[in-house]
Amino acid sequence: MTVAPPTEKSDIGGRPVPPSGWLGWVTSTDHKRIGLLTAGTSFVLFVGMGTLALTMRAQLAQPEQELVSSHLYNQLFTIHGSGMIYLVFTPFALGMGVYLVPLQIGAPGIAMARLTLLGYWFYALGAAVMLAGFATPLRAHADGWFSYPPMADSVHSPGTGTDLWIAGVFLATTGTIIMGWTVLRKRTYGMTMLRLPVFSWSMIVSCLMVIGAFPALLAALGLLAVGRADPSMFDQNVWNIGYQHLFWFYGHPVVYVMFFPYLAAVAEVLAVFSGRRFFGYKGTVLSLLVFAALSMSVWGHHMFATGQATNDYYSLTSIALLVPAGVEYFAMVGTILGGRLRLAPPMLFALAFIPQFLIGGLTGIMVGTPVIDYHVTDSYFVVAHLHYVLFAGSAFGLFGAVYFWFPKVTGVMLGHRLGRLRFWLLVLGTNVTFLPMFALGYLGMPRRISSYASFEGFGWLNLLSSIGAAFLAAAMTVFAVNVLWTLRKRTLGSAEKAPDDPWGGHTLEWATSSPPPRLNFTPDHPVPPVTSFAPLLDLRQKQKEETAADRSRP
Repeated sequence: MTVAPPTEKSDIGGRPVPPSGWLGWVTSTDHKRIGLLTAGTSFVLFVGMGTLALTMRAQLAQPEQELVSSHLYNQLFTIHGSGMIYLVFTPFALGMGVYLVPLQIGAPGIAMARLTLLGYWFYALGAAVMLAGFATPLRAHADGWFSYPPMADSVHSPGTGTDLWIAGVFLATTGTIIMGWTVLRKRTYGMTMLRLPVFSWSMIVSCLMVIGAFPALLAALGLLAVGRADPSMFDQNVWNIGYQHLFWFYGHPVVYVMFFPYLAAVAEVLAVFSGRRFFGYKGTVLSLLVFAALSMSVWGHHMFATGQATNDYYSLTSIALLVPAGVEYFAMVGTILGGRLRLAPPMLFALAFIPQFLIGGLTGIMVGTPVIDYHVTDSYFVVAHLHYVLFAGSAFGLFGAVYFWFPKVTGVMLGHRLGRLRFWLLVLGTNVTFLPMFALGYLGMPRRISSYASFEGFGWLNLLSSIGAAFLAAAMTVFAVNVLWTLRKRTLGSAEKAPDDPWGGHTLEWATSSPPPRLNFTPDHPVPPVTSFAPLLDLRQKQKEETAADRSRP
């Protein structure tokens, strides 16, 4: 087979060269550009959603404050929650997969690249539509990221803000479903399923859940849209409960879509910076698959308080999640035990991920137990649990991944001193912000309230939580300065250039240049032989053995 030579309008193989500038970015079918567009968009939205959270924490810092009205506060927590789940953590995880999986499996590109690009634009359009609610006369949607009827019908929530929210979530979710069709095609020679890196396996499992569970959200949104046209439909409780079943059939698996890729990124970082092969690879792969299957069977524990869920069944399946979760935790701990740890910024975030996410996981089992759930339902205990999962856990995995793969993506190294400063600010801010919320929930503070009376005794804990939020804002500022300053120095040619493999990576993306070329691998950077899920570690060990053998010869 002959390969077409490069020309002015095509590269090797006859592929058309994309246009330059912004047009090249928004029309590119290069999986790396699509992944960066998705991750970049979600990161900008992350800053916006964080700003809403800071406004809420300022409002709650003292009792009986009126920095914002009750209605505006309801909009803030609704769009904050909706944005973080629909627009930030889920798309960022998929964007990481779009960028990294073809590199990790030795492929020149992604399957169905145009469809993947379409998925990104559905997602971006959905974000714009959702946020457009703030420009309407009655402002944005204000009934929570779950939008239970009848509160979200046209009688209780008039105006177009809710309609735009429904349309925006529908579009964004459709985009994530489209982007979920990826991973398995175009694997390089020797890349069998049990040689896929842990991160690639996490994306397989996440995409299976996206395809299996996310359509239920589209059905729930369709039901809500019909109910807004005919509010009398929600006079029948069967429709209200039916909506909750559809919503939570999506709502629990999405937690693991926002968890597995970040867990796997942590696993990759732990192995590399421990100088060891990831411990318990096959058990971890099996646990991911079991976790995904169980995640589709536990949605009813979100509905214990309705009296319409089978408590014994959903409690049993919720507690059963401890088994695959335990396998994954032991695998991570087993990887670092006995290793030579290098405490670079990616490793710091990975190490902090383990105990912090454990708090979120164990409190999840607590709220999955009916007798405890009845006491803490709709209290700040649930807020604390959710944030220990998505911020103390997944966000630390996200930032560990950013520091780990930033030199591969950009070709330059982030500043280590600012990285360490940012890490300690983030650890302090995270725990000072969210740990007091467990106590607030236990003491009876309801969630989703814009104010509270001074005699209730919630003031000092809320003040402590708001002080922690200020540390989080400082941590994000340091991170933004680090990234922007590094990219600025790259433009000026003074940034620290990243070698192809700055960390001593184990997987195939570290075998190509930094940043990777358009088709990922070239004759100068070929795909190395794949003999396990850590092919570059195998290659280095083989080279050491050959060197030792040469030295032992007379």
